[in-house]
Amino acid sequence: MSDAVDHERQHGYITAKDDYRKRLRRIEGQARGLQRMVDEEQYCIDILTQVSAMTKALESVALGLLNDHLAHCVKDAIADGPEAADAKIREASEAIARLVRS
Repeated sequence: MSDAVDHERQHGYITAKDDYRKRLRRIEGQARGLQRMVDEEQYCIDILTQVSAMTKALESVALGLLNDHLAHCVKDAIADGPEAADAKIREASEAIARLVRS
């Protein structure tokens, strides 16, 4: 599969783009809230609690994107043949490894 064909297809998350944008805006607000908490010298444990919540929210977005990638991009690549499928599976595996390490 060529890059030109790959770019012509829509990414798997496109159907949920608005949902992802809302979730990311919420996370952005959480980051601003964390900055404010530090500026206001709030209690360490309270800040850590909010960091944990933000981390979980980011992980949720990442897992959703990964699921969309597997359900659409990898599925489409499988239809294009073994070389394309292998490349997309390798790409997904590398993304999973990055998520696990982070």
